[in-house]
Amino acid sequence: MEESRLVVGAHTDAGNVRDTNEDLVHFAQLDGYDDTFILAVADGMGGYERGEVASKIAMDALLDRVQNLDTEDSALILKQAYRRANEQIFESGVSQGEENMMGTTLIAGLVRGDELALANVGDSRGYLLRAGSLTQITQDHSLIAEQVRMGVISEEEARNSQHRNIITRALGHRERVDVDVFELTLLPEDRLLLSTDGVHDYLDEDTMRDILLNEPPDEAAKSLVERALENGSTDNLTALVAWMAPLSVLEAPAVPEGVPEERASLLVPILAGIALIIVILVVVALLFIV
Repeated sequence: MEESRLVVGAHTDAGNVRDTNEDLVHFAQLDGYDDTFILAVADGMGGYERGEVASKIAMDALLDRVQNLDTEDSALILKQAYRRANEQIFESGVSQGEENMMGTTLIAGLVRGDELALANVGDSRGYLLRAGSLTQITQDHSLIAEQVRMGVISEEEARNSQHRNIITRALGHRERVDVDVFELTLLPEDRLLLSTDGVHDYLDEDTMRDILLNEPPDEAAKSLVERALENGSTDNLTALVAWMAPLSVLEAPAVPEGVPEERASLLVPILAGIALIIVILVVVALLFIV
């Protein structure tokens, strides 16, 4: 399999309605570990900016746990981080009184080489784009999503439901939490999207796929947020995009400005031929000099 390198970009925005951004996004290569990355998106919930506190507690707990990868079991590491975050958020809420209870979604990926462990609690989502096909990896922990899975309502009815923001599972809502973990091997050219509902609730999958396929991660993340805003998103918005970029693509010569894409593939053999001719001429000239 062709060698690849993970390229990541992210964008977050408070949106056009809310004054504060309770979403939080983080991505980084972990110090001391080759080809190991943490990717995470959180969507805080709670009045009086308590959601912002909850998402920060969750992210801090996650990052603290992944600093020490003391086991090869990535799923276990993520579950431990989530449960620690849940305890801290729940205890903080209880100490402030029932009216100050808070919570947050959290979707996080631990990438080690080409192996991905993806953990999720809440209605933030993880998508995989592979071979031109976009697939939602995670399941939403929401009332509407459960009704769709049971066949009570259709996907179209779910999109228009006034109850679509009712969460059935989040960090900090209860003393204990169940964590969904998905494990898969990433292939060259795979693209991963982590997003909050302010983004994916306002975009169809064709739009998401086209943006992910045609733009580099940092630009794609920004475009997803901007397109959702154009479509009327009233929430905070966050998108994180990761691309398993083949080294052959990353190291390919840049296409000169103004050259059509269909001609770009001809440039490499032409330039190689010119270089070969120059080498031959130099050798011949040296022979004549000798």
